[in-house]
Amino acid sequence: MATWIDIEAAAKHLGLGVRNLYSLAQQGRIPANRVGKGWRFDQQELDAWVRANQPLEQFFISQEVDIDGNLLLRDAQREAYAAAQDFFQNERGREALLQLPVGCGKSGLIALLPFGISRGRVLVIAPNLTIKSELGAVLDIANRQKCFWRKCRVLTSEALTAGPYVAVLNSDAANIHDCDRSHIVLANVQQLAGNSDRWLSQFAPDYFDLIIVDEGHHSAAASWQAVFDHFPDAKIIHLTATPFRSDNKEITGTVIYRYSFKRAMVRGYIKQLQARYVAPEEIYFTYENEQRHHTLEEVLKLKEEDWFSRGVALAPECNIHIVDASLERLERLRESGTRHQVIAVAMSIPHARAIRSLYSERGYEAGMIHSQMSEEDQAEIFQKLRSGMLDCIVQVQMLGEGFDHPHLSVAAIFRPFRTLSPYIQFVGRIMRVIVQNDLRHPDNYGYIVSHIGMNVDSLLNDLRRLDREDQQFMDELLGGIELQPPRDVLAGDTKLRLRPEMVVHGELVSEFLEEDFIDTDDELLLSELRDRAQALGFDADALIAAARKARETRRAIAASEAFFVSPQRQRVEVQRRLNEEVKRMAKIILNRTSLSSAGRELSMRLFPGVTGPNFAAAVQMLYKALASELQIDSGQLGKVKVEVLQQGIEVLPDVAEKLVRQIVAKRNE
Repeated sequence: MATWIDIEAAAKHLGLGVRNLYSLAQQGRIPANRVGKGWRFDQQELDAWVRANQPLEQFFISQEVDIDGNLLLRDAQREAYAAAQDFFQNERGREALLQLPVGCGKSGLIALLPFGISRGRVLVIAPNLTIKSELGAVLDIANRQKCFWRKCRVLTSEALTAGPYVAVLNSDAANIHDCDRSHIVLANVQQLAGNSDRWLSQFAPDYFDLIIVDEGHHSAAASWQAVFDHFPDAKIIHLTATPFRSDNKEITGTVIYRYSFKRAMVRGYIKQLQARYVAPEEIYFTYENEQRHHTLEEVLKLKEEDWFSRGVALAPECNIHIVDASLERLERLRESGTRHQVIAVAMSIPHARAIRSLYSERGYEAGMIHSQMSEEDQAEIFQKLRSGMLDCIVQVQMLGEGFDHPHLSVAAIFRPFRTLSPYIQFVGRIMRVIVQNDLRHPDNYGYIVSHIGMNVDSLLNDLRRLDREDQQFMDELLGGIELQPPRDVLAGDTKLRLRPEMVVHGELVSEFLEEDFIDTDDELLLSELRDRAQALGFDADALIAAARKARETRRAIAASEAFFVSPQRQRVEVQRRLNEEVKRMAKIILNRTSLSSAGRELSMRLFPGVTGPNFAAAVQMLYKALASELQIDSGQLGKVKVEVLQQGIEVLPDVAEKLVRQIVAKRNE
């Protein structure tokens, strides 16, 4: 309802002279109603006009916001905001770093940070399009469902009429005038400092007063530094789940706030994590033509050797046990009625295909995603995952930060991680809770499943140490580098070797090793847990006593029953794997003999019995040579037993090696 005041009261309310206010009303530059020869003003409309016409330098400083004491905000958001405000108000530096686990409200924190800190326009930088799209919704005052300021009542509806407005930089629908009329500009770093330099040069050095970087562990890269250098006086805030980059170069900026994974679990912001490792009593394998046999005690010593952990990762026998262990956890979670899903990480694309087949053989719908797939194929996999059509998704260097799908609850690890950052990024995919703020809900548990021989159990301990803000440990972490494999290794086209250097012949598994992320002897954590339990109406002491009794740091449990493999599904999947391996080996043959896929040397000059371009010809030659090796008629591979198909996969590297020698000999004739 309108609150009408006369011109004298309005002038006093605005701090203007009556004559100035009269002039503004006459020109239509201020909301006013004419009454005879005089004017009257709606006080609420005047307040909205003041907010909308504030100088940009004052907008975020003068806005009244509800942050401190706002129970709709998470404690991590309030505490991190207070730390940032204190840091910049007391001029402690240009760059600050805030560390929050995934799922703790980084997007909302980004929406809070400009208030009371920025004396001008704000630049928000996202590392990829997925995160940028989500931030665009959170910062859009027109989005009534997702706008953070509206949803958490940080700003009143009246205040929102004046903004903040966000301009989203994209390929088509943005220009510099949109930025000029907005309080916040949202972009990803490729748009700002990519090769085309479409945007950075359009902004004056003083265009932004504050730069907020989401997933700040990327920000040591040259492209990010180019942005920071272009705005030399802008304040910079980095937000990240890990205080180091994937190449372990330190992020610039002062760490001013950390919110631990343990606190996030106790608060119900992220899932409670438990790890389970396949622990073989005995393992039999060949390494460098030497037959070996080791007990579990010996495996626990060997797991730190690169050749051993890599061999375990690639061994089908070990992969089968990881698959079964992950499915057991999946089925246990699904007892709640929620369709939980598995996310798996593989060494390479061929390895991912093999893992996908193991899940499919057991009757579970499995998909695969990697960077060499087309955008359309990737979008189809994403759609199947989000709709619940997939039980498992196997990825190779995909589904990183910003991928938000809470129903991923089991992380199956089929590759060693050498440093903590990529491990956290992968495990982070299962941390988002399904039921908000409920630490005891059965759907809010996440499971990390792997093989003890891959040494990933040490990384869970590292993550605990990171939670304790161990500076010496941080320095140790920053001393190593997680090297990314070359593209041909990921694709399986490498010329280095056709066979793995370690071949596992079998392992006896009767138990798993299991451990919880939360250490129930951590006194600081117990205090947090006690306060949280009491707030929710639980018997805190009984809860802690039960947890201590039930959980040890690491315990042995009986291995679960193996999952059945349908003979038909197995044969279909092995046939599929053989066909995929033939195509992969055809690429390797061409790679080893320096022939292009599109050329026609094989069919036109070297081997007239085959047809088509070199790739098609190499595939034909492989199938023919493989049939001869298996002593079956050419073209009959689709009609043989599964054992013959499996033998075909095993001997395929030898067949390919022979073909390489034949091609080289023919070219030298």
